[in-house]
Amino acid sequence: MVRSYKDRVQSKLRASVAEVGDADRHQHAVLGIAYVSGTAARVEEILAAAAAMAGNLKDAILVDRATEILSFGTEGKGVGADPASLDAMVLDAAPWDEVDEEMKK
Repeated sequence: MVRSYKDRVQSKLRASVAEVGDADRHQHAVLGIAYVSGTAARVEEILAAAAAMAGNLKDAILVDRATEILSFGTEGKGVGADPASLDAMVLDAAPWDEVDEEMKK
């Protein structure tokens, strides 16, 4: 069930999903979901959709949800890195045709 949920979030929302908690606990999963966007509103929208998908699972209960949005400032200057190096990291992560349209702007 966890794998199918992760696969659906990744394919429908284009977000990264990973098990981040104690994977050895039977019938218990802690997942981390990451999404990169040019606006915090879009991140909230995607994370809310992922939570809604989890809430609709027949054999699972969404017990808790926490959201943290990290802003890197204008053109990445808030992270203390050269913006050109940030572009290189994005290009290494995924081809431009697969990156959300907001990221291309």
